[in-house]
Formats: sequence, structure tokens, C-alpha cells
Amino acid sequence: MIKHAVIFSKLGQATRAEQVVARLSNAIVTGLLEANECLPNESELAKLLGVSHITVREALNTLRNQNLIYTIRGRNGGSFVSDISQQQRQLRDPLTQLSSDYIADLGEIYAAIMVRSIKLAVHRSTLKDINKIKDCLNILKQCTTAELKAQADIRLFLTIAANSQSARLSNTVLELQSEWAPLIAILYVNPKIYKNIVEMYDETLTALQDADENKATQSVDQVIMYLTERLLEIKNNV
Repeated sequence: MIKHAVIFSKLGQATRAEQVVARLSNAIVTGLLEANECLPNESELAKLLGVSHITVREALNTLRNQNLIYTIRGRNGGSFVSDISQQQRQLRDPLTQLSSDYIADLGEIYAAIMVRSIKLAVHRSTLKDINKIKDCLNILKQCTTAELKAQADIRLFLTIAANSQSARLSNTVLELQSEWAPLIAILYVNPKIYKNIVEMYDETLTALQDADENKATQSVDQVIMYLTERLLEIKNNV
């Protein structure tokens, strides 16, 4: 799956356990790694991430201490993703603890990275790739809770980023989403915002299908700036 290819891509020679923790915790908090999903075993993780077994073991111990994963012993055991509630996600990055400048800056950098990602994706995506994005959008349209809508939203953008075929862009998107996902879940409580976003994503998909670089980049920028503006409105009224 695309999300796993991004989450478990190699970190590089200079990797520390903290980087492994950051990569996996971002994926857990944003919901990309789902509750009760089994992680690859230590040997597989070490190979996938390009780190030592000791580094992986240290990272897993940290995640376990943070209650982000749990371990089951025995033949069918392993390390599994904990069930993280929306309240717990928000406590990791509550809107009330962020300044307006920080939120605006987060939106700006997220937009910049996604605009570049979709610009590349327009030229590098196959029909199969675009259909995966379409599937993500269809899932978003079927979601019934704010949390599920937020998770579907970030999966859609991560899929677009993965189709840029740039591992660094994709991993930057994943890192940003650990902060972004809890925030937009607040917005997805509002049916009007949800409706507007879905309509914007329809335009994004059409632009990708038409290989229209200008419309695709404008659409992604519009989505993120719209969400950022709504977040700032809520922030200023808190």
C-alpha cells in the first residue's frame, strides 16, 4: 500500500531512534496506521527503515511507553497500534495551545509542499495512481464522523504526495500531517466545511485526470488555505 511505502521507507545512515519514533508516532497519531494494526517485526522494520535492530527496539520501547503501541506475546503476537481517541490526538496538539501565527505558518508550509507534490504527481501519475486518489476521495465522501473524515483527508493528500515519486516530499507531508490532522478534525464537525472541501477535491481530481498542472496546483492551494482560514476563525473565537 502507498501509505506503508511512505511510512516504512528508509530513513538513512544517520538515523537515531528518535527519528524512528517520530516517523511511526506521526503515522499513528494521524491514523495512517490504524488501531490494532500489526507492525512489521523488528527485523523487517530494521530492514525497511535502514537502521539497526537495537535502534528499532529502542524506538518500539519508547512508543510502548507513550501508549502508542502495545505488545502481544506468543505465536500470533507482535507490536500493535493502540486505539488512539480523537481527544488524545487533540491533546498532542490542541488548537488552544497554538498561536495564530503558528497555524498560519503551518498552513503555508503544508500548502507549499503539497503544491510541489501535486505538480510532480500530474506528470508522474499513471491511470492506476489516479484511481487510487479517486478511491481516497470516495472514502472521504462516505465518512460519517469528523475523525474519519480527517483521516480520509490526510490519506488522500499522502497518496497525492506519494505519486510525486519523491520520498522526501512524501515524508515531509507525513510529518506535517501529525500536526494538521487533529486540527482539521475540528473543522470536519461542520457539515458546510465538509461539503465545500469535498467539492474542492472533486476539482483537484478532475485536474489530475486532465493532467492540468495549473488547475491542480491552484486547487490544492485553495483547499489548504480554506482550511487554514477556518482554523484561524475558530482560534480567534476561542
